[in-house]
Amino acid sequence: MQLKIMPKKKRLPAGRVALILFLCQMISALEVPLDPKLLEDLVQPPTITQQSPKDYIIDPRENIVIQCEAKGKPPPSFSWTRNGTHFDIDKDPLVTMKPGSGTLTINIMSEGKAETYEGVYQCTARNERGAAISNNIVVRPSRSPLWTKEKLEPITLRNGQSLVLPCRPPLGLPPPIIFWMDNSFQRLPQSERVSQGLNGDLYFSNVLPEDTREDYICYARFNHTQTIQQKQPISVKVISVDELNDTIAANLSDTEFYSAKPNRERPPTFLTPEGNTSNKEELRGNVLSLECIAEGLPTPVIYWIKEDGMLPTNRTFYRNFKKTLQIIQVSEADSGNYQCIAKNALGAIHHTISVTVKAAPYWILAPQNLVLSPGEDGSLICRANGNPKPRISWLSNGVPIEIAPDDPSRKIDGDTIIFSNVQERSSAVYQCNASNEYGYLLANAFVNVLAEPPRILTSANTLYQVIANRPALLDCAFFGSPLPTIEWFKGAKGSALRDDIYVLHENGTLEIPVAQKDSTGTYTCVARNKLGMAKNEVHLEIKDPTRIIKQPEYAVVQRGSTVSFECKVKHDHTLTLTITWLKDNGELPSDGRFTVDKDHLEVADVRDSDGGAYTCVANTTLDMVSASAVLSVVDVPNPPFDLELTDQLDKSVQLSWTPGDDNNSPIIKFIIEYEDAMHEAGLWHHQTEVSGMQTTAQLKLSPYVNYSFRVMAVNSLGRSLPSEPSEQYLTKAAEPDTNPTAVEGLGSEPDNLVITWKPLNGFESNGPGLQYKVSWRQKDGDDEWASVVVANVSKYIVSGTPTFVPYLIKVQALNDVGFAPEPAVVMGHSGEDLPMVAPGNVRVNVVNSTLAEVHWDPVPLKSIRGHLQGYRIYYWKAQEGSLKRNRRHIEKKILTFQGSKTHGMLPGLEPFSHYALNVRVVNGKGEGPASPDRVFNTPEGVPSAPSSLKIINPTLDSLTLEWDPPSRPNGILTEYTLKYQPINSTHELGPLVDLKIPANKTRWTLKNLNFSTRYKFYFYAQTAAGSGSQITEEAVTTVDEAMASRQVDIATQGWFIGLMCAVALLILILLIVCFIRRNKGGKYPVKEKEDAHADPEIQPMKEDDGTFGEYSDAEDHKPLKKGSRTPSDRTVKKEDSDDSLVDYGEGVNGQFNEDGSFIGQYSGKKEKEPAEGNESSEAPSPVNAMNSFV
Repeated sequence: MQLKIMPKKKRLPAGRVALILFLCQMISALEVPLDPKLLEDLVQPPTITQQSPKDYIIDPRENIVIQCEAKGKPPPSFSWTRNGTHFDIDKDPLVTMKPGSGTLTINIMSEGKAETYEGVYQCTARNERGAAISNNIVVRPSRSPLWTKEKLEPITLRNGQSLVLPCRPPLGLPPPIIFWMDNSFQRLPQSERVSQGLNGDLYFSNVLPEDTREDYICYARFNHTQTIQQKQPISVKVISVDELNDTIAANLSDTEFYSAKPNRERPPTFLTPEGNTSNKEELRGNVLSLECIAEGLPTPVIYWIKEDGMLPTNRTFYRNFKKTLQIIQVSEADSGNYQCIAKNALGAIHHTISVTVKAAPYWILAPQNLVLSPGEDGSLICRANGNPKPRISWLSNGVPIEIAPDDPSRKIDGDTIIFSNVQERSSAVYQCNASNEYGYLLANAFVNVLAEPPRILTSANTLYQVIANRPALLDCAFFGSPLPTIEWFKGAKGSALRDDIYVLHENGTLEIPVAQKDSTGTYTCVARNKLGMAKNEVHLEIKDPTRIIKQPEYAVVQRGSTVSFECKVKHDHTLTLTITWLKDNGELPSDGRFTVDKDHLEVADVRDSDGGAYTCVANTTLDMVSASAVLSVVDVPNPPFDLELTDQLDKSVQLSWTPGDDNNSPIIKFIIEYEDAMHEAGLWHHQTEVSGMQTTAQLKLSPYVNYSFRVMAVNSLGRSLPSEPSEQYLTKAAEPDTNPTAVEGLGSEPDNLVITWKPLNGFESNGPGLQYKVSWRQKDGDDEWASVVVANVSKYIVSGTPTFVPYLIKVQALNDVGFAPEPAVVMGHSGEDLPMVAPGNVRVNVVNSTLAEVHWDPVPLKSIRGHLQGYRIYYWKAQEGSLKRNRRHIEKKILTFQGSKTHGMLPGLEPFSHYALNVRVVNGKGEGPASPDRVFNTPEGVPSAPSSLKIINPTLDSLTLEWDPPSRPNGILTEYTLKYQPINSTHELGPLVDLKIPANKTRWTLKNLNFSTRYKFYFYAQTAAGSGSQITEEAVTTVDEAMASRQVDIATQGWFIGLMCAVALLILILLIVCFIRRNKGGKYPVKEKEDAHADPEIQPMKEDDGTFGEYSDAEDHKPLKKGSRTPSDRTVKKEDSDDSLVDYGEGVNGQFNEDGSFIGQYSGKKEKEPAEGNESSEAPSPVNAMNSFV
């Protein structure tokens, strides 16, 4: 049986990847345990542990050291072969072998040459269990030969031609690194036009005059020997056609002159590689480098494509200005045709490179050491791949297996050696060699046949302490041959632990994936094989985890303040807790400003240097937790400094500055201010703002200002203190740039013109002696401009002007240097006077009882004598025949209509009233005379609701109604209409009765009514224009005392009480049925009864559609539908819509549009009717309710 621990596998979560890697290392070491006690007793074949590389290039100036290290039990002895024959190191005094090792040292520094020891070396490590061999180590000394001497002629060529400067470095070992420099050891610049090829040559796609130089030098650097070899300098001269002809004339015949034509552009051609196609072979795993360099004018650009696929995105790189394509970690899949394309404005050319990827042998499965016990079976497998396919050969103890001593327990089957029923004499070291034409692989693997009882290598009674909810790993390192089986037990009499709860690893370790408190106890590991048994006890304790229950929090504080961080920790009381505070993962500064108190860290008088990450670290012997918070120390920026003025011109200057520290809050912007020491000393004005990224600003200046500048920085916390002022800079005086603004011409009197303007300030004056030239003339006249120059004032009055005449006006600034630009001309008017004429032909058209339309003829413009502002209508309500007598005491209303309107609407008139009005024209001076008064009458309208309605003197069969007439009859009352109807106990409305009452009545008695019945009344007045708003009320007739007495007596009888309970139960059932029917769409009976009345006009009306709603008792708090109840104060909500000034015009300040529509607000307040309230709260009589059951 093969010596491997029986696996008890269980899939592990991803969180224990590190654990798996650790265990894998333990498993691989288990083949030959390194426990010192075990190694003293166990034998082991040799294993090569260290050797020199296969291709070993040495420095000939140093001693040669060829490494060969191996391990085994007993320790192996070493021998060497050189070029296939035994290398007797004892006969060569320069060669020594390191004691206990196979490493050779050849002392060539004292005498001898490295070339003498060039060859192929192989090391053999041997003990009684077998022999292991090293790779064939090819030892070669490095070489850095000199360049062969050659005479290099200077190169002369025309501007624009292509050029290749050959390097051809000497063959060295290893090959040298090539680069081009000049005599000053400066690298020559390279570009798309000039570049170095993979072979070291320097290529010019086209030459330019600046390429002329005498020191093009190719250098070869041999890194192994740290030497640099230099080629002879090459001289290149690039000349024009004329210069070239002069050179030819001095040396050649006339037939070789060049024509004097300019440099001709040409399409690309390849300098390397040659032809249209080429081949490239590369080994798997190496870097594939493909190169295309083209010449042409203009300089070509190189592109790369793969004809049969895409270039690998993560492994493709472009070098040398895309002239070289590199693919790293090349594989067989990268074989194919690659095309490079060179293109310029005159054409394109392409070259195809056929790439073949070969492969030296590489392992698929290298043979692994076998430790078997006698009688077991096993196998060695050696699998490799390559291109071409490698050949597999086996050796035993360094001897080809075909000629090695025969072993009946082994059988060779290609890349596999099968062992069966092995014995101790079967121990050996086998070598697998996989080779093809590109290289070889050699692997040693031993077969060690051992017979050993189980041994447990873990110390007894080891104590493991683990944090709760973490994995617990209990070690049980063991060895035995055959492979022991491992079992774990908990407690003295516990059963074997199963892998459904625990994880039993191949190396014997017991893992408790999530250790809990009940996992505490003693665990026993038992190892068994056919040769014996061993056991070991270990102990496990579970501790509470350390937790930070209050973490420090991120803080942003301003410089100079105090900040505190809190870190509360909970831990296992049996463990010692240590809390440490760190700043930026280092110790806290030794500063008294830092105070640590239990779970708090306080920093006083915070400075800029205190900013950073503060970490609370809580440590116990078993675990560690930490939490961090960042402290940002911020403040307003420091003021800028080093202000400097440069580029000083008449109207601009450049200001530069150095920003101060931003104090951890980025500067958003800079504010630049200026002081005018000449005009406003000590007063700073805003000049401009620039981005926080700028440190210079181009400032526009005004003439004749003594400037000083200062700068402030602004961040999110605010602005810095101002910088120190810059030097002063006085600009030259100049004529004003601008003229006064806000120029106006308005007369204050009918015979003057007042010209006003906004004067320039001192900053705008641009020089001394600021004055203004004021000019004016009549717009429609032929007069010349009249002008006057005034001092620095803002007004000039022209007297003796005609009334309200248009003038052209201009105001120009001037100073001692000159005049400002020609000012703009504005139009003004001389003073206005009151209009002389009233509007004529005033006409009134009464539209309805509340609205009238007024027309008038416009007043001639010349008579207005000013700016026409509109027309104003005065109107008032007057008694007939007393219009003039009481005029002073009449309240007049005013409506103003802007502009040249000749008509307007008068809204909000009272019906059946006598009105008078007049019209006046209005200009900027005031109103003109009034037109003759015009009188008109408004027709009748519908009246308002009666002022009140009361129900008095109720009897068994009669009720008396008293009312007050409408407060606004709006005409002559013709009659009153009274409608009423009974209401039963279920709130159903009875038939409606309609009654006409003369207009002169204020009291009416209704007779022949039902006793103990509630009635609802609807009452309104009428004029010739129609019916007015109604008022409603309810009342109840009285109850007969005798009947009430009998009913009371009956109600005290027991049989009657029982009957009433039965009736109540029946009614409840009926109500439930009605409720179900109603939910299914049935109609409420009240509505059906209302619909039964034939004449809809006698039905109570709703406010919205003219019908009354259903009655609802006030006791049940079920309000009637709209308009069905009367307010408790006996007032009625007004239902008709009176016309209002709000809808048409305004008072004194009101205005109308040209079509008469109102655009302002009437000065009077529209009277609002009180809102409808609750009806009478009189409740129905209980006797009446009882009668409804009879």
